[in-house]
Amino acid sequence: MNGDHMVLGSLVTDKKAIILVIILFLLCLVAIAGNGFVTAVLGMEWVLRRTLLPCDKLLVSLGASRFCLQWVELGKTIYLFLYPTAFPYNPVLQFLAIQWDFLNAATLWFSSCLSVFYCVKIATFTHPVFLWLKRKLSGWVPWMLFGSVGLSSFSTILFFIGNQRIHQNYLRNRLQPWKVTGNSIKSSCEKFYLFPLKMVTWTVPTAVFFICMILLITSLGRHMKKALLTTSGFQEPCLQAHIKALLALISFAILFISYFLSLVFSAAGIFLPLDFKFWMWQSVIYLCAAVHPIILLFSNPRLRAVLERCHSSRYGAP
Repeated sequence: MNGDHMVLGSLVTDKKAIILVIILFLLCLVAIAGNGFVTAVLGMEWVLRRTLLPCDKLLVSLGASRFCLQWVELGKTIYLFLYPTAFPYNPVLQFLAIQWDFLNAATLWFSSCLSVFYCVKIATFTHPVFLWLKRKLSGWVPWMLFGSVGLSSFSTILFFIGNQRIHQNYLRNRLQPWKVTGNSIKSSCEKFYLFPLKMVTWTVPTAVFFICMILLITSLGRHMKKALLTTSGFQEPCLQAHIKALLALISFAILFISYFLSLVFSAAGIFLPLDFKFWMWQSVIYLCAAVHPIILLFSNPRLRAVLERCHSSRYGAP
């Protein structure tokens, strides 16, 4: 569910839209299960050992934010589907909007921090500044997490101020239908305050993510070409590891960019609320949230080992 809060239209009666809502519900359950598994495995290890690898700290933070975000999205989708004519700034939706704004911003920032970590630790650039960052970055991970939470909290407060202003204006009109002045205040607030705020909040971490992914994919591509020239073919274990890493990064980048574009299109009002195209783009958001934890499960050795042990114990394999 996106963070756009526009006045909703008529009841959803399109059968295709209803089918999409069912698909959204199933994708949301997959995303909740995947992110919940990542959070539970790494979180338990963090609690039991009282320490965790810097990369895994970023992963568990990202998984936890996505896990909570999926529950908020599921609740908001069900509420809007059951009450499509509800005023979008009522207390229930404002409460859900606060949670959504924070968790969505935190998810974007955690993803960008993870891309920075991957880029610095895996890329093979030899610039002195880059080598210095490679030595120092692991110690900065807790501050990166605190900074992400702080920036997300700050943007959430700014979102709440704009939403509250529209809601208070609605109350001053004694819950009557919007007058010309009410509509103009709502429109100007969304156009000149909320929309630019959304673009800044979403674009900055996305730009950081995109730059780091380009650098990392470029570095891995060059390294893979060199490995291909010095090996006998694609069957070499080292080369296969590079190919798997490259494919995982490309898929991660595609999912992240798709998620970002779906947010921008929804915020820009390109799709009418509860229209068929609206639910199509919601499907893109849920699909991105569902696929990435599955990629993590099969690309992260620790998570894959836990998944294999669960599978073996369930079916009695040695």
